[in-house]
Amino acid sequence: MAVAPTGGTAASVGTAAPGSYRPALTLLASLFFMWGFITVINGTLLPHLRNVFDLNYTQTTLIEFVWFIAYGVAAWPAAKLIERIGYQRSIVIGLAVMAVGALGMIPAARIPSYNVTLFSLFVIASGITLLQVAANPYVAVVGPPETSSARLNLVQAFNSLGTTLAPLFGAYLILGRSQSGTSLTGAAQMTPSERLADAQSVQLPYLIVAGVLVLLAVVIARFPLPAMGSATSRVAREERRKHSLWSHRNLVFGVPAIFIYLIAEIGVANLFVNFVIQPDIAGVTAERAGFYLSLLWGGMMIGRFAGAFLMQRIAADRVLAAFAVFAFIAVMIAVVASGRAAMWALILVGLGHSIMFPTIFTLGIRGLGPLTEEGSGLLIMAIAGGALVVVHGWLADQVGLQLSFLLTAACELYILFYALWGSRPTGALPPVEG
Repeated sequence: MAVAPTGGTAASVGTAAPGSYRPALTLLASLFFMWGFITVINGTLLPHLRNVFDLNYTQTTLIEFVWFIAYGVAAWPAAKLIERIGYQRSIVIGLAVMAVGALGMIPAARIPSYNVTLFSLFVIASGITLLQVAANPYVAVVGPPETSSARLNLVQAFNSLGTTLAPLFGAYLILGRSQSGTSLTGAAQMTPSERLADAQSVQLPYLIVAGVLVLLAVVIARFPLPAMGSATSRVAREERRKHSLWSHRNLVFGVPAIFIYLIAEIGVANLFVNFVIQPDIAGVTAERAGFYLSLLWGGMMIGRFAGAFLMQRIAADRVLAAFAVFAFIAVMIAVVASGRAAMWALILVGLGHSIMFPTIFTLGIRGLGPLTEEGSGLLIMAIAGGALVVVHGWLADQVGLQLSFLLTAACELYILFYALWGSRPTGALPPVEG
């Protein structure tokens, strides 16, 4: 899943206390790994739940809608909680909330209950939102300012590692233990007892996840993380009163760019398995499709490293435009082709998507000066765009799964527009020295 970079928010958070920050950074990297891992494991969970509860595509993607709407609901309370109790305690609470949600999947599977499943996933996503709001700015300031970007790129790489490994874990422990949920025809032939056994196959994976989260919460609670300073300087507060966020074109068009990008990313990732198992595409089992899904996320990891290298030599907006064109072409091939060519084209979309979130975020906060903190908050809340994957699911029910990826192609065109025109800053402000 996408991780919001916070290079722009670092200036508004106090500098970490002197001393060695590397052990803290290593520990915090595990957070990025875990929320990437848990977010993407939904990609293998969705086709499984579709069989268990006999869901159509709209109902299947409603699961993802509930997941991402948590960003819009929980982000503001998370920020207020951090103001009140600080970063370290908020991170611990975020992990605890995630563990409670993961444990909630056990009774949801035992009953089994679609509604309890939705609620449990919402709780997990709310915990991840708290981690996003707390951990990103913390990592940005936990060491020397001159290496802030390097630290953020490093932990985001661990996030990508989590998204790459999650489909393999899910394919083995969820799809691999399924009674018949490894094919399109299996669900129709399931007996009630087989459906119950299928539902209960998610208990062990989520029990393992809950155990890891509790262990991580205990370790972080006892770890002497460097203390952060004041979140906002007096100078910045005074300067913000003089300016408006809405005078900055790069932010005004950047917020919908993040929102629309999440529709594309999550739509591809969470309908990928259903797409690949179709007989006229690859006709593989869902377990095997989970392996191919890991290649899609692996492409995103590789693309982020490649993008970081390219942006040292080429302007970020040009790199973004090139990746948007690449993603558009790959999506269109997936729409018109058949067989494994369509599958590999959709896998390559992951490579095209790789740099989009962090690049849009960086371009969106460029030139905001004292407004950077508020602008960053709006961009993070725009992650809720992933909730509209339910629209993609509805479209798949209406016109077919393959043609529904035309929605993804339209999203790529907006990203291209943003790269070529919308990202150009207007009324750029100097950074505030607090």
